[in-house]
Amino acid sequence: MTPVVLMQLCILIPVVGAVLIGLSSRAPNIREGVTLMSAALLLGAVAGLYLDPTALSSAAVVVAEPIAGAAIKLKLEPLGLLFAGIASLLWLITSVYTIGYMRSNNEQHQTRLYICFAIALASTMGIALSGNLLTLFIFYEALTLSTYPLVAHNEDEDALHGGRFYLGILMATSVGLLLPAIVWVWYTCSTTDFVLGGILPASMGAGSVWFLLLLFAFGIGKAALMPIHRWLPEAMVAPTPVSALLHAVAVVKAGVFCMVKVILYIFGTEILLESGANMLLLVLASVTIIVASLIALRQDNLKRRLAYSTVSQLSYITLASAILTPLSTTAALLHIAAHAFGKITLFFGAGAIYTAAHKTRVSELNGIGRRMPITMGAFAIATLSMIGVPPAGGFISKWYLLQGISSAGYWTLLLVLLGSTLLNCAYFIPIVYAAFFRPETYTPEHTPSQVHGEAPWMMVTALSITALLSLLLFFYPQIPLDLAQQLQGGG
Repeated sequence: MTPVVLMQLCILIPVVGAVLIGLSSRAPNIREGVTLMSAALLLGAVAGLYLDPTALSSAAVVVAEPIAGAAIKLKLEPLGLLFAGIASLLWLITSVYTIGYMRSNNEQHQTRLYICFAIALASTMGIALSGNLLTLFIFYEALTLSTYPLVAHNEDEDALHGGRFYLGILMATSVGLLLPAIVWVWYTCSTTDFVLGGILPASMGAGSVWFLLLLFAFGIGKAALMPIHRWLPEAMVAPTPVSALLHAVAVVKAGVFCMVKVILYIFGTEILLESGANMLLLVLASVTIIVASLIALRQDNLKRRLAYSTVSQLSYITLASAILTPLSTTAALLHIAAHAFGKITLFFGAGAIYTAAHKTRVSELNGIGRRMPITMGAFAIATLSMIGVPPAGGFISKWYLLQGISSAGYWTLLLVLLGSTLLNCAYFIPIVYAAFFRPETYTPEHTPSQVHGEAPWMMVTALSITALLSLLLFFYPQIPLDLAQQLQGGG
């Protein structure tokens, strides 16, 4: 198939999958088989794009042009290909995990969840393959709307409150800030097409560049820069597979993807360095990295601790892209992958603990590693990746970030990197230590007879695979490194 056909299939496959999932709602085995088949076909389509040497140079696909000069357009480039590859791979693994989780916990509304998952992945593919800001905005909003029912899945008071908060913050920032920024770009440049090196005119004043960048920084709420971050911990009322989707597969990755794309393809290195506007992102990202880590230290609820960790880790990507050197850009791409594999493993682990032991708090995890050695072993590997310790993939991304900081001469950022690494150790290592080296404790709700071994095999298999991916990224980082090189070479 040609790259043009494959790009369209990347969006059509999960859409068709969502329809078929709905039609097979009365037959759970068929419904779940359709989910797995859709995910496998999507991964195959993205793999076809990666393996085709002409894909990155293929022409854009104009889907529609509702307004003259404002087309809905798909265009493949290295950053989008990386994002699409990670999302499609993790959708397949997450689908395996979700089937085990939903069946084991007898969750309600399973068909609706699988449908929304598929639509969310179609939206994610649209974001990854967007050829301009208009297309990106349309799929960005579709992703928000399709994930709202997932956040509010349990339909109790907490879930409905979390869902409203999630939807309200993300819609308010995108419509109130991101959309005006897109209109400003279109008015200034007569286009919103993504062009490596940027499209803003060199004559644009520094004050305008700063303000426009501020609109994008806070308008892309999914990137979770403080103070536009509260929606993320509030969304932890969702089932664990949804949390994994939010943190690793689609939503927050879409946020940092949009941020990196805007920096490289709308502003460009030259105008940001000349105006000094990149300092805005460096400060916002640095503050977010440290403050979110400090908040994570105080969280006893495991998923909330992981959520604030995500807020912090996402800003590594924003920070790296705002340094504006080839090494830091490489670090941003590597950390998109490292964080995806590591954080999804951590959330898979949290869901496995809940399913097997009905525990949700860090203070309840003493000794659980002896009952669930595979789960907590995978959790430990992911912890190493988040801290940035070999042999996990997070070490590679932090190494490139360190080099990028040094090459740009932003020495203060070395303190941010060191401080955040120590804080990562402080809120992750006690979990692993308690799980393996402290005596097991019980509460009236968690007696020995109620705490079983590992979670169902589908869940354990999924989290083992993602932990293995974290290790493989350390030893074989060539795919993101190649795409980073192509990005710096002009795509």
